[in-house]
Amino acid sequence: MPPTPLVELDGLAVRLAGRPVLHALSGTLSGRVVGLLGPNGAGKTTLLATLLGFVPASGGTARLLGCDIRTDQRALRSRVGYMPENDAYVAGMSAVRLVRMMAELSGLPRRAALERAHEALFWVGLGEARYRKLETYSLGMKQLAKLAQALVHGPEVVFLDEPTNGLDPAARERMLRLIGEVAAAGVRVVVSSHLLRDVESCADEVIVLKEGQVAAIANLAEERRTHRRFLELETRGGDAGGFLDALSALGCEVAELAHRRLKVILHDGVEVRTLYQAAAERGIQVRRLTSNRDSLETIFLRAMEQEGGAPRAGL
Repeated sequence: MPPTPLVELDGLAVRLAGRPVLHALSGTLSGRVVGLLGPNGAGKTTLLATLLGFVPASGGTARLLGCDIRTDQRALRSRVGYMPENDAYVAGMSAVRLVRMMAELSGLPRRAALERAHEALFWVGLGEARYRKLETYSLGMKQLAKLAQALVHGPEVVFLDEPTNGLDPAARERMLRLIGEVAAAGVRVVVSSHLLRDVESCADEVIVLKEGQVAAIANLAEERRTHRRFLELETRGGDAGGFLDALSALGCEVAELAHRRLKVILHDGVEVRTLYQAAAERGIQVRRLTSNRDSLETIFLRAMEQEGGAPRAGL
């Protein structure tokens, strides 16, 4: 039996101060870790706030874990965790007090909330510092405390808003590892970030917003399985036309550029040495060859280039 979709967008529209911000978003996201991408002003924060019930929808609706966000917010509260982008601490409060308080607000009894707060802080690596005041924490420690409070009540899905923003490389790797562990434990994750490399390292599905519309929805797991290889060749001499015909016969997609340069999409079963062999048979010299693979950056840039807001899957 397939898992319940994580997020189902059904014509979701949002207006803020009378201005349209989200325009009839539609699409289904079913991944374990979903990346929410888009340039500044694309509507990422508004979409998160709407799914969490902070901002009302002005049209359409969305379902989170099968629950309608317009009518089932109370039922969703205990099932959802949220790590905000900005700090929201009470002055003078220790990490364990903050995390315990958030657990109680999510519905846990006081004693259970305290036990879970200790467990969550040890799990993120703040066990030794859990009694320190939060204002004395480094940026990386504050991010870990925010992650602990998002997870303390055992949610089914957790929303992480820019979880790696401002972190040094070591702290970023640690945060990404923890996100992977959360997903491996069965908790669904939505990561909003402007760092494509971070999203690509942990997400198996992405949704890209552009000007308040869905520009793309892509299954990264499927993209990685197909994972097309892109080559750029610079050639000299020989039978150029015959070489192009040979590449096409191999099932390659070829685009001719200026100065005897070619862009080639190499599909499964075709190796680079096969291209060299075809070139040699026709007297072609391959002067330069560069290779890369289809990536999240490619998906994102294509989404930004397309006109309108119709979603494109499997870009």
